[in-house]
Amino acid sequence: MLGLTSAHKFYYYSKVTDLRKGFDGLCGLVRGEMQGNPLDGSVYIFVNRKRDKMKMLVWEPSGFLMYYKRLERGTFELPKKNIVTNKMELSWQTLMLMIQGISLQKIKQRKRYKHGV
Repeated sequence: MLGLTSAHKFYYYSKVTDLRKGFDGLCGLVRGEMQGNPLDGSVYIFVNRKRDKMKMLVWEPSGFLMYYKRLERGTFELPKKNIVTNKMELSWQTLMLMIQGISLQKIKQRKRYKHGV
C-alpha cells in the first residue's frame, strides 16, 4: 500500500533512467535534469528502458523514502513526453492508472473543483 495521496505533487522524469541509482543518484537527477528540489516533499517518478520497473523518490520529515515496483509481466504505459523539459507533472490518478496497468489514452477526466485554480 502506497503512503502517497492526491495531496502530493508528482513529477515524472521523461527520460530513461538507470534504476541501479539509489537515493543520491536519483536526487542528482532531480536537481540537475529536472531542476527540482528533492527536499520539497514532491514525489519524483523514474522508469527504466524496458518500462517494467519504476522508482518513486519522496522526502518525508525524517528522511528519504523510495518506492520500487517491478512488474512480473507487462510494461508501464507512460504519459506523452514533454519535449521542452525532462519533467512532467502528473496527477495522483494518472500515477495510479499507470501502476494498475490501465491505458492512459482513452481515459477522460471530468471537471472537478480545484482549490486555488
